[in-house]
Amino acid sequence: MLDRLPEYIDPLHLADKRGALKGRLPLSNLDRLADILANDTGSVAIDFFFGREGRLAKIEGRIEGVLELNCQNCLQAVEWPVNSVIKLGIVTSLDQANRLPEDYEPLLVDEGKVLLKNIVEDELLLILPTFPKHQYACLVPNFGNNALDSSVNAEQSFPENPFSILAKLKNTGDL
Repeated sequence: MLDRLPEYIDPLHLADKRGALKGRLPLSNLDRLADILANDTGSVAIDFFFGREGRLAKIEGRIEGVLELNCQNCLQAVEWPVNSVIKLGIVTSLDQANRLPEDYEPLLVDEGKVLLKNIVEDELLLILPTFPKHQYACLVPNFGNNALDSSVNAEQSFPENPFSILAKLKNTGDL
């Protein structure tokens, strides 16, 4: 495992050489993921293999780690394990992307080099839930606001029936 992964990679060159990248990428480097994370300490492990299958340049591998996301119910941190298998076809045009085998996702490479963190971050953003929540029924936190408590109590007490006056009149025969 590499102590330090390269910042930029040339996927086509690595595919020609049947290269491999294995190491850890710090979560603090993943800028687009920062808003979703409750804590950016730690890292994700990547294990990528580059190669060719005929004319198809490809990246296959795995991304593993544990991310701390914000629970959308209680706003507390929830640990979210990530274990994602990736299969990317390296393409230089949309026409090539349309001809990829069904089990490959396209990685569009305009120039020779791309940021490794962008590949990892794209894959993580695709697999994370839109609304992360704890697996158990977590409660909305009480921020010391009694208005929430009083509204819950008001909903639980039954309001007076607006037709109760008519029921009383019917019983007395004044109708």
